[in-house]
Amino acid sequence: MPSAPSPAAHVASRGDDLVETLPPPTIAVPPSLPISALVGDYSPSESPSNGRFTPSDGEFTPISSPSSDTPDDLLSPAPSPSPVGVSTVAVVGIVIGGVAVLVLVVLTLVYFLYKKKRRRDDEAPPAPKENKNAMFGGQEQQMESQVSEHEKTSLPLPQPPTPPQLPHQPPPPRPFMSSSGSSEPNYSDLPALPPPSPGIYQGTFGYEELARATNGFSEANLLGQGGFGYVFKGVLPNGQEIAVKQLKAGSAQGEREFQAEIDIISRVHHRHLVALVGYCVAGAQRLLVYEFVPNNTLEFHLHGKGQPPMEWSSRLKIAVGSAKGLSFLHENCNPKIIHRDIKAANILIDFSFEAKVADFGLAKIVPDTDTHVSTRVMGSFGYLAPEYAASGKLTEKSDVYSFGVVLLMLITGRRPFGANNVHAADDSLVDWARPLLDQASEEGDFTTVADTKLNNEYDIEEMGRMVACAAASVRHLGRQRPSMDRVASVLEGSMSPSELKEETTPAGRT
Repeated sequence: MPSAPSPAAHVASRGDDLVETLPPPTIAVPPSLPISALVGDYSPSESPSNGRFTPSDGEFTPISSPSSDTPDDLLSPAPSPSPVGVSTVAVVGIVIGGVAVLVLVVLTLVYFLYKKKRRRDDEAPPAPKENKNAMFGGQEQQMESQVSEHEKTSLPLPQPPTPPQLPHQPPPPRPFMSSSGSSEPNYSDLPALPPPSPGIYQGTFGYEELARATNGFSEANLLGQGGFGYVFKGVLPNGQEIAVKQLKAGSAQGEREFQAEIDIISRVHHRHLVALVGYCVAGAQRLLVYEFVPNNTLEFHLHGKGQPPMEWSSRLKIAVGSAKGLSFLHENCNPKIIHRDIKAANILIDFSFEAKVADFGLAKIVPDTDTHVSTRVMGSFGYLAPEYAASGKLTEKSDVYSFGVVLLMLITGRRPFGANNVHAADDSLVDWARPLLDQASEEGDFTTVADTKLNNEYDIEEMGRMVACAAASVRHLGRQRPSMDRVASVLEGSMSPSELKEETTPAGRT
């Protein structure tokens, strides 16, 4: 029986040759190299952790147990990093990035949808609607009421805007137009609110607002008082100084004067007419707010206690300014306005001695078609024209007479009537001065009529012009008096006093 082949030798038959081969060597892994460096793509999950690798047939021969004398690092592969921590961080990062991208996409879509809707709304044509608000500064925006279609069809048609008529509210004032602008249309039949005076008129005020402005209508703010009530100085929050006239409550006359002031002065704007800032209606209270003229009145400067004598240049300046203001009322307003209460106390003066005619509470609007107006006699004693005082027939020549009295006060420094004057107590200033004025004009000597406080310090030519205007203005018959426009022209020297001859007045006028 043949003997078994030696385990040390292995005989393989390859064709006709016999080759003796040595036993397959065992590959030991050096400590410095891991197993994965020798086997390439070797996967630990597909093979056991211990064994030997035979390269001749690619088989792996397991070893039941390593010998005790074999080092552990020669048998076990090098430890690899755990994949658990790395994979968790990667997953979290991917999730956060995905959420951020999703939010960005959603926001982008929302933005583009919003822009598209805006563009569609802008391109849509507006609903056809006629602009009815031209009177409110030409504003073209239309206000849409948020009501249902049924409510829209049941609403009344829009009416032309009209001012509210409150129980104690004065009616809307009539508009005035310059007589020189005849080509302009006449809107006098249309209701309208007072047009604001640029930089002056502000409209209505609250009672509390005016009380704060006048420090509670304190006595320290009192400027003056009369039959109408009281006048207080005030300061608005914007720093504008005002004069507040508080009319007596419950007076029918005060109600008429309040309405007349609103009707007239809110419409008339001239540098020599006091400007209306606004008014207040609060229960029975009626208050008028004017621009503040800081230097008191002509009456105060002529007859105020302790006041120094007025210089001649200031007197002439006041005469010219107030004459221009009255001329504007008579000649440049259509219909014309008759003041009816021209007197020294109603001529306000600023620090430059510029005059402003004030207090239109008795003013009367007179259409050109009326030859004269018969009214209840109103005014101040000593200033009334004789024809008006006797019969109540009122024309603009009544104002001319009253202004002539003011000129006499500027010339002589005397009051229109009273025991303190040199003339007899029962004679008026006009009756005393008439013969003296004519004589002074003829002789060119004004010492008999000029205020002694002037100490003859006045211009002879200027005094002659004022004396001529005063004499012509206080003529007994109204038709013989000059117009205020002519008086103003002579006072400022642009017209000769010879132009003040008795005017030809149409028949029927006095």
